[in-house]
Amino acid sequence: MKKILFTSVGRRVELIQQFKSAAHNLGTDMEIHGGDLDMTAPAMHFCDKKVILPKIRSDEYIPFLLEYCETESIDVLIPTIDTDLLVLSQNRENFLDIGTRVLIAKPEKVAICRDKNYTAEYFTSIGLNAPFTVNSVDEYRGGFPAFIKPKDGSSSINAFKAENMDQLKQLGAQINDYVIQPFVKGTEYTVDVFCDFDGNPVFITPRIRLAVRSGEVLKTEIRQDITIIEEVKKLVSDFKPWGAITVQLIKDDVTGINHYIEINPRFGGGAPLSMMAGANAAEAVIHLLNGEKIEYCPEAAEEGAIYSRFDQCVRIN
Repeated sequence: MKKILFTSVGRRVELIQQFKSAAHNLGTDMEIHGGDLDMTAPAMHFCDKKVILPKIRSDEYIPFLLEYCETESIDVLIPTIDTDLLVLSQNRENFLDIGTRVLIAKPEKVAICRDKNYTAEYFTSIGLNAPFTVNSVDEYRGGFPAFIKPKDGSSSINAFKAENMDQLKQLGAQINDYVIQPFVKGTEYTVDVFCDFDGNPVFITPRIRLAVRSGEVLKTEIRQDITIIEEVKKLVSDFKPWGAITVQLIKDDVTGINHYIEINPRFGGGAPLSMMAGANAAEAVIHLLNGEKIEYCPEAAEEGAIYSRFDQCVRIN
Protein backbone atom coordinates (compact mmCIF):
# COMPACT_ATOMS: atom_id res chain seq x y z
CA MET A 1 0.00 0.00 0.00
CA LYS A 2 1.21 3.50 -0.89
CA LYS A 3 0.67 6.22 1.69
CA ILE A 4 0.57 9.98 1.02
CA LEU A 5 0.35 12.74 3.63
CA PHE A 6 -0.95 16.18 2.63
CA THR A 7 -0.10 18.90 5.14
CA SER A 8 -2.39 21.90 5.72
CA VAL A 9 -5.02 20.38 3.43
CA GLY A 10 -7.51 23.18 4.09
CA ARG A 11 -9.85 23.45 1.10
CA ARG A 12 -7.80 21.32 -1.32
CA VAL A 13 -10.63 18.86 -1.94
CA GLU A 14 -10.02 18.74 -5.72
CA LEU A 15 -6.39 17.76 -5.17
CA ILE A 16 -7.31 14.94 -2.80
CA GLN A 17 -9.97 13.73 -5.25
CA GLN A 18 -7.49 13.67 -8.13
CA PHE A 19 -5.12 11.44 -6.16
CA LYS A 20 -7.94 9.11 -5.16
CA SER A 21 -9.09 8.94 -8.77
CA ALA A 22 -5.53 8.25 -9.94
CA ALA A 23 -5.15 5.36 -7.51
CA HIS A 24 -8.48 3.90 -8.66
CA ASN A 25 -7.59 4.24 -12.36
CA LEU A 26 -4.20 2.57 -11.87
CA GLY A 27 -5.55 -0.14 -9.56
CA THR A 28 -3.20 0.97 -6.77
CA ASP A 29 -3.97 0.44 -3.10
CA MET A 30 -3.38 3.90 -1.62
CA GLU A 31 -4.09 5.54 1.73
CA ILE A 32 -4.37 9.33 1.85
CA HIS A 33 -3.59 11.11 5.12
CA GLY A 34 -4.62 14.72 5.64
CA GLY A 35 -3.26 17.08 8.28
CA ASP A 36 -4.43 20.49 9.46
CA LEU A 37 -4.82 22.59 12.60
CA ASP A 38 -8.35 21.35 13.31
CA MET A 39 -11.04 19.06 11.98
CA THR A 40 -13.08 21.87 10.39
CA ALA A 41 -10.79 21.92 7.32
CA PRO A 42 -13.10 20.52 4.61
CA ALA A 43 -10.46 18.52 2.76
CA MET A 44 -9.76 16.53 5.93
CA HIS A 45 -13.09 14.78 5.43
CA PHE A 46 -12.07 13.45 2.01
CA CYS A 47 -8.94 11.77 3.40
CA ASP A 48 -8.67 8.19 4.63
CA LYS A 49 -6.91 9.26 7.81
CA LYS A 50 -6.89 12.62 9.57
CA VAL A 51 -4.29 14.13 11.89
CA ILE A 52 -4.22 17.40 13.84
CA LEU A 53 -0.89 19.15 13.24
CA PRO A 54 1.01 21.62 15.43
CA LYS A 55 1.32 25.17 14.16
CA ILE A 56 3.89 25.45 11.38
CA ARG A 57 6.04 27.96 13.26
CA SER A 58 6.10 25.92 16.46
CA ASP A 59 9.18 23.93 17.51
CA GLU A 60 7.04 20.78 17.54
CA TYR A 61 6.04 20.92 13.86
CA ILE A 62 8.91 19.07 12.19
CA PRO A 63 9.52 16.55 15.03
CA PHE A 64 5.79 15.74 15.02
CA LEU A 65 5.75 15.21 11.24
CA LEU A 66 8.89 13.07 11.33
CA GLU A 67 7.44 10.84 14.05
CA TYR A 68 4.08 10.60 12.28
CA CYS A 69 5.62 9.75 8.90
CA GLU A 70 7.86 7.09 10.42
CA THR A 71 5.06 5.55 12.51
CA GLU A 72 2.58 5.54 9.62
CA SER A 73 5.18 4.56 6.96
CA ILE A 74 4.33 7.58 4.79
CA ASP A 75 5.87 7.31 1.31
CA VAL A 76 5.36 10.91 0.19
CA LEU A 77 4.60 14.16 2.01
CA ILE A 78 2.97 16.83 -0.15
CA PRO A 79 2.77 20.43 1.17
CA THR A 80 -0.11 22.61 -0.01
CA ILE A 81 0.52 26.11 1.40
CA ASP A 82 3.40 28.57 1.17
CA THR A 83 4.13 28.98 4.88
CA ASP A 84 5.55 25.50 5.48
CA LEU A 85 7.54 25.14 2.24
CA LEU A 86 10.87 26.45 3.50
CA VAL A 87 10.93 24.50 6.76
CA LEU A 88 9.96 21.28 4.97
CA SER A 89 12.61 21.91 2.33
CA GLN A 90 15.24 22.45 5.00
CA ASN A 91 14.34 19.07 6.49
CA ARG A 92 13.72 17.01 3.36
CA GLU A 93 16.87 14.93 3.91
CA ASN A 94 15.71 14.11 7.46
CA PHE A 95 12.45 12.82 6.01
CA LEU A 96 14.35 10.79 3.40
CA ASP A 97 16.25 9.11 6.24
CA ILE A 98 12.97 7.65 7.52
CA GLY A 99 11.75 6.68 4.04
CA THR A 100 9.49 9.67 3.32
CA ARG A 101 10.07 11.85 0.27
CA VAL A 102 8.87 15.45 0.56
CA LEU A 103 7.76 16.86 -2.80
CA ILE A 104 9.64 20.14 -2.55
CA ALA A 105 12.63 21.88 -4.10
CA LYS A 106 15.95 22.56 -2.38
CA PRO A 107 15.97 25.24 0.37
CA GLU A 108 17.92 27.78 -1.69
CA LYS A 109 15.33 27.54 -4.47
CA VAL A 110 12.36 27.76 -2.09
CA ALA A 111 13.93 30.87 -0.51
CA ILE A 112 13.92 32.50 -3.95
CA CYS A 113 10.17 31.93 -4.22
CA ARG A 114 9.39 33.27 -0.75
CA ASP A 115 10.93 36.71 -1.46
CA LYS A 116 9.62 38.57 -4.53
CA ASN A 117 12.92 40.48 -4.83
CA TYR A 118 14.84 37.26 -5.27
CA THR A 119 12.19 35.90 -7.62
CA ALA A 120 12.54 38.79 -10.08
CA GLU A 121 16.33 38.58 -9.94
CA TYR A 122 16.19 34.83 -10.47
CA PHE A 123 14.02 35.10 -13.58
CA THR A 124 16.42 37.65 -15.03
CA SER A 125 19.47 35.52 -14.16
CA ILE A 126 18.20 32.58 -16.23
CA GLY A 127 17.29 34.75 -19.20
CA LEU A 128 13.55 35.31 -18.64
CA ASN A 129 11.81 38.67 -18.57
CA ALA A 130 10.58 39.99 -15.22
CA PRO A 131 9.25 43.41 -14.18
CA PHE A 132 11.91 45.61 -12.54
CA THR A 133 11.40 45.50 -8.78
CA VAL A 134 12.11 48.05 -6.03
CA ASN A 135 11.41 48.07 -2.28
CA SER A 136 10.63 51.72 -1.68
CA VAL A 137 8.09 54.18 -3.03
CA ASP A 138 10.87 56.76 -3.19
CA GLU A 139 12.94 54.51 -5.47
CA TYR A 140 10.14 53.72 -7.91
CA ARG A 141 10.62 55.17 -11.43
CA GLY A 142 8.70 52.61 -13.47
CA GLY A 143 5.66 54.66 -14.44
CA PHE A 144 1.98 54.02 -13.78
CA PRO A 145 -0.06 52.04 -13.20
CA ALA A 146 2.20 50.24 -10.72
CA PHE A 147 1.74 47.07 -8.71
CA ILE A 148 2.57 46.82 -4.99
CA LYS A 149 2.49 43.64 -2.89
CA PRO A 150 4.18 42.05 0.17
CA LYS A 151 7.55 40.60 -0.73
CA ASP A 152 6.64 37.29 0.94
CA GLY A 153 2.91 37.35 0.17
CA SER A 154 0.62 34.79 -1.40
CA SER A 155 -2.99 34.41 -2.64
CA SER A 156 -2.98 38.07 -3.80
CA ILE A 157 -3.41 39.23 -0.18
CA ASN A 158 -2.53 42.96 0.11
CA ALA A 159 -1.62 43.12 -3.59
CA PHE A 160 -2.83 46.34 -5.23
CA LYS A 161 -2.70 48.31 -8.45
CA ALA A 162 -1.74 51.98 -7.96
CA GLU A 163 -2.77 54.51 -10.61
CA ASN A 164 -0.52 57.36 -9.45
CA MET A 165 2.20 58.29 -6.96
CA ASP A 166 -0.22 59.54 -4.30
CA GLN A 167 -2.07 56.25 -4.32
CA LEU A 168 1.20 54.31 -4.30
CA LYS A 169 2.39 56.25 -1.23
CA GLN A 170 -0.88 55.53 0.58
CA LEU A 171 -0.61 51.82 -0.16
CA GLY A 172 3.07 51.77 0.79
CA ALA A 173 2.17 53.15 4.21
CA GLN A 174 -0.30 50.28 4.74
CA ILE A 175 1.87 47.34 3.64
CA ASN A 176 4.97 46.24 5.51
CA ASP A 177 8.01 45.01 3.61
CA TYR A 178 6.65 45.37 0.08
CA VAL A 179 7.86 45.27 -3.51
CA ILE A 180 6.77 47.57 -6.34
CA GLN A 181 6.78 46.69 -10.03
CA PRO A 182 5.41 48.31 -13.19
CA PHE A 183 1.93 46.99 -13.93
CA VAL A 184 2.00 44.81 -17.05
CA LYS A 185 -1.23 44.78 -19.06
CA GLY A 186 -1.82 41.50 -20.77
CA THR A 187 -3.09 37.94 -20.54
CA GLU A 188 -2.39 36.17 -17.24
CA TYR A 189 -1.07 32.63 -17.42
CA THR A 190 -0.42 29.95 -14.84
CA VAL A 191 1.91 27.10 -15.77
CA ASP A 192 1.46 23.85 -13.87
CA VAL A 193 4.76 21.97 -13.83
CA PHE A 194 5.38 18.47 -12.51
CA CYS A 195 8.85 16.93 -12.30
CA ASP A 196 10.14 13.49 -11.34
CA PHE A 197 12.18 12.79 -8.23
CA ASP A 198 15.34 13.94 -10.05
CA GLY A 199 13.87 17.29 -11.06
CA ASN A 200 13.26 16.39 -14.70
CA PRO A 201 10.03 17.73 -16.24
CA VAL A 202 7.14 15.35 -16.86
CA PHE A 203 4.34 17.85 -17.55
CA ILE A 204 4.45 21.56 -18.43
CA THR A 205 0.92 22.91 -18.84
CA PRO A 206 0.23 26.60 -19.53
CA ARG A 207 -3.32 27.80 -18.94
CA ILE A 208 -4.98 31.20 -19.16
CA ARG A 209 -6.48 32.64 -15.99
CA LEU A 210 -9.92 33.64 -17.26
CA ALA A 211 -11.30 34.58 -13.82
CA VAL A 212 -9.65 34.76 -10.41
CA ARG A 213 -10.85 35.19 -6.81
CA SER A 214 -8.44 35.91 -3.95
CA GLY A 215 -5.51 34.82 -6.07
CA GLU A 216 -7.01 31.42 -6.97
CA VAL A 217 -8.35 30.65 -10.42
CA LEU A 218 -12.11 30.28 -10.95
CA LYS A 219 -12.08 29.77 -14.72
CA THR A 220 -9.17 28.60 -16.83
CA GLU A 221 -8.36 27.50 -20.38
CA ILE A 222 -5.54 25.16 -21.38
CA ARG A 223 -3.33 26.96 -23.90
CA GLN A 224 -0.30 25.02 -25.14
CA ASP A 225 1.82 28.10 -25.87
CA ILE A 226 5.10 26.78 -27.30
CA THR A 227 7.11 29.88 -26.32
CA ILE A 228 5.97 29.66 -22.71
CA ILE A 229 6.70 25.94 -22.60
CA GLU A 230 10.25 26.40 -23.91
CA GLU A 231 10.90 29.26 -21.47
CA VAL A 232 9.61 27.23 -18.52
CA LYS A 233 11.83 24.32 -19.58
CA LYS A 234 14.76 26.68 -19.13
CA LEU A 235 13.53 27.51 -15.61
CA VAL A 236 12.98 23.86 -14.66
CA SER A 237 16.45 22.82 -15.85
CA ASP A 238 17.92 25.14 -13.21
CA PHE A 239 15.26 24.89 -10.48
CA LYS A 240 15.13 21.06 -10.40
CA PRO A 241 12.12 20.62 -8.09
CA TRP A 242 10.92 17.33 -6.68
CA GLY A 243 7.28 17.27 -7.75
CA ALA A 244 5.18 20.31 -8.54
CA ILE A 245 5.83 24.00 -9.07
CA THR A 246 3.42 26.64 -10.32
CA VAL A 247 4.70 29.54 -12.43
CA GLN A 248 2.78 32.76 -13.06
CA LEU A 249 3.37 35.19 -15.91
CA ILE A 250 1.71 37.89 -17.99
CA LYS A 251 1.92 37.94 -21.79
CA ASP A 252 1.99 41.58 -22.90
CA ASP A 253 -1.00 42.28 -25.15
CA VAL A 254 1.01 44.60 -27.40
CA THR A 255 4.51 43.12 -27.61
CA GLY A 256 3.72 39.45 -26.93
CA ILE A 257 6.62 39.36 -24.46
CA ASN A 258 6.17 37.08 -21.45
CA HIS A 259 6.82 38.77 -18.10
CA TYR A 260 7.42 36.23 -15.33
CA ILE A 261 5.99 37.18 -11.96
CA GLU A 262 6.03 34.35 -9.46
CA ILE A 263 7.01 30.77 -8.66
CA ASN A 264 5.08 28.69 -6.12
CA PRO A 265 7.06 25.50 -5.37
CA ARG A 266 3.97 23.36 -4.74
CA PHE A 267 0.74 22.27 -6.39
CA GLY A 268 -1.18 25.47 -7.15
CA GLY A 269 -4.85 25.78 -6.33
CA GLY A 270 -5.76 25.18 -9.98
CA ALA A 271 -3.33 22.29 -10.55
CA PRO A 272 -6.14 19.68 -10.48
CA LEU A 273 -7.57 21.34 -13.60
CA SER A 274 -4.44 20.50 -15.59
CA MET A 275 -4.66 16.96 -14.23
CA MET A 276 -8.28 16.66 -15.41
CA ALA A 277 -7.22 17.91 -18.85
CA GLY A 278 -4.67 15.12 -19.24
CA ALA A 279 -1.45 16.21 -17.51
CA ASN A 280 -2.13 13.82 -14.65
CA ALA A 281 0.51 14.56 -12.05
CA ALA A 282 -1.33 12.45 -9.46
CA GLU A 283 -0.91 9.34 -11.61
CA ALA A 284 2.73 10.33 -12.20
CA VAL A 285 3.36 10.36 -8.43
CA ILE A 286 2.04 6.81 -8.18
CA HIS A 287 4.17 5.63 -11.13
CA LEU A 288 7.25 7.17 -9.49
CA LEU A 289 6.44 5.52 -6.14
CA ASN A 290 6.31 2.22 -8.02
CA GLY A 291 9.85 2.84 -9.23
CA GLU A 292 8.83 3.50 -12.82
CA LYS A 293 10.69 5.88 -15.13
CA ILE A 294 8.56 8.62 -16.69
CA GLU A 295 9.61 10.50 -19.81
CA TYR A 296 8.58 14.07 -20.58
CA CYS A 297 5.01 14.16 -21.95
CA PRO A 298 4.69 17.16 -24.30
CA GLU A 299 1.29 18.90 -24.47
CA ALA A 300 -0.37 16.18 -22.40
CA ALA A 301 -3.30 18.42 -21.43
CA GLU A 302 -6.06 18.95 -23.99
CA GLU A 303 -5.65 22.22 -25.89
CA GLY A 304 -8.57 24.60 -25.39
CA ALA A 305 -10.14 22.70 -22.50
CA ILE A 306 -11.98 25.18 -20.24
CA TYR A 307 -12.78 24.55 -16.59
CA SER A 308 -15.08 26.58 -14.37
CA ARG A 309 -14.95 25.97 -10.62
CA PHE A 310 -17.66 26.24 -7.96
CA ASP A 311 -18.06 26.00 -4.19
CA GLN A 312 -19.47 23.09 -2.23
CA CYS A 313 -19.84 22.41 1.47
CA VAL A 314 -19.37 19.31 3.60
CA ARG A 315 -20.99 18.77 7.00
CA ILE A 316 -18.29 17.95 9.52
CA ASN A 317 -20.32 16.92 12.58
